[in-house]
Amino acid sequence: MADLPVNQYNPDVLSCLANLSNDEVFTPPELVNQMLDRLPESLWCNPDTRFLDPVCKSGVFLREIAKRLIAGLAQEIPDLQARLNHIFTKQLYGIAITELTALLSRRSVYCAKNADSPLSVCEGFDDAAGNILYRRIEHTWQNGRCSDCGASEEVYGRDSEALENHAYAFIHGAWAKQIWNKEMKFDVIIGNPPYQLSDGGAQASAKPIYHKFIQQAKKLNPDYLIMITPSRWFAGGKGLDEFRDEMLNDKRLAEIHDFPNSSDCFSGVEIKGGVNYFLWQKDHQSDAGCLISTYENGQMVSQMRRPLKEQGVDVFVRYNEAIGILRKVLAKKEKVFSDLVSSRKPFGLTTDVKGNPNPYTNAQNVLLYQNGGTAYIKREMVKANTAWIDSCKVIMPYAVGSGDSKTDWVKPIYAGKNSACTETYLVVGPFDNEQICRNVMSYINTRFFHFMLTLKKNTQHATKRAYEYVPMQDFSQSWTDKALYEKYGLTKAEIAYIERMVKPNTELEND
Repeated sequence: MADLPVNQYNPDVLSCLANLSNDEVFTPPELVNQMLDRLPESLWCNPDTRFLDPVCKSGVFLREIAKRLIAGLAQEIPDLQARLNHIFTKQLYGIAITELTALLSRRSVYCAKNADSPLSVCEGFDDAAGNILYRRIEHTWQNGRCSDCGASEEVYGRDSEALENHAYAFIHGAWAKQIWNKEMKFDVIIGNPPYQLSDGGAQASAKPIYHKFIQQAKKLNPDYLIMITPSRWFAGGKGLDEFRDEMLNDKRLAEIHDFPNSSDCFSGVEIKGGVNYFLWQKDHQSDAGCLISTYENGQMVSQMRRPLKEQGVDVFVRYNEAIGILRKVLAKKEKVFSDLVSSRKPFGLTTDVKGNPNPYTNAQNVLLYQNGGTAYIKREMVKANTAWIDSCKVIMPYAVGSGDSKTDWVKPIYAGKNSACTETYLVVGPFDNEQICRNVMSYINTRFFHFMLTLKKNTQHATKRAYEYVPMQDFSQSWTDKALYEKYGLTKAEIAYIERMVKPNTELEND
């Protein structure tokens, strides 16, 4: 065979796959190996260790594990074919999420879509599936929801077996007995679970599902559990509050590797709030806390071993450098800005409520702030908090940016008397006069305010709860970053960190 030109690149096929969807993302081999590097080297030399990927998509986790075992067991099992047979039949196991990914995974791991094929690198299987299995599992419906995963019967209750029902075997029923028909101890469980399922709500609403794979894996009591997930669980939220508390109180959580920008892991995929992978270790009980590493543009930019929970804080603060600033703010024991922020739909008006571009005749008109501008609505149409109509107030968008603290600026609007808004906005206030509103807006327009907001907000939505770590101020005066930095005694390094994390609002600078 002629030598290939030096500059001819033969890419890894698993680096070139298009993703199934934004919630079922193929894991690049480089990221897989970074995750595997967190495991002890001794695992690769032990012929008795068992590895399970319960959510096989491309087979990349099992393939990369196989490479390490092939090298690590060379002395233990010198004959290459005997070594391959042992590794693939006794050490590597997978559960595919679909029939298609089962075939893809077998092709990646065994080099053949059928494990018993003459083309397979393993000669130890007598069936096509090998140890990478797929079996169609059905949801168990109770009151319109699956009792195992919470899927909506309206969305996933399909009669046709030709349609994917997203009933993942690992989290449905007694999976071990259903699939392998025997109890099996796994030393390492590793994977990239599906992230969410449509829940049948409005506007393509979806609910998280990845936490159920983590909870199920823990029940199997492995020595090590390592998975990559969205980072939204850091702050809890939809369906994740109990899971967040469970994770933050689990002393076996040894490491978290955090990527605030998901494209650092998955090129071309936007996962709001970023992603992380964690290492859960059964014998890790260190009082020193968890090793937190943060990455930007492919490089580690921060690392610290610290407790997962700060005193008085119910979420995970993802940024190591933020801890000192947060502690200084909490030491003041001030009230929180969220006390001034309304819940969703402050006036009981949904986004599909549209006002009239011109005032109504013979009616009490209220200026309505809605998506895309302002219009007029009859006072009698306002369903909640009618007393606020005639008060001075500030309104803020409910959806703010993409979850990127560097660029997500809250843009406050002064809403005077005789005004209301749809659920596009939240209300701050009400207040006695316009000047207080302007002072509140000066505070919202600081980088300090946005930095404190990002400690809890890591998605597009900024609910009332997102403002719980933003401290309250005296709004008889206006505020600047300089005054706030001095008030909280921030060091030059802390100020520089805030100003690196929150880019200037160019609209304010151009005013």
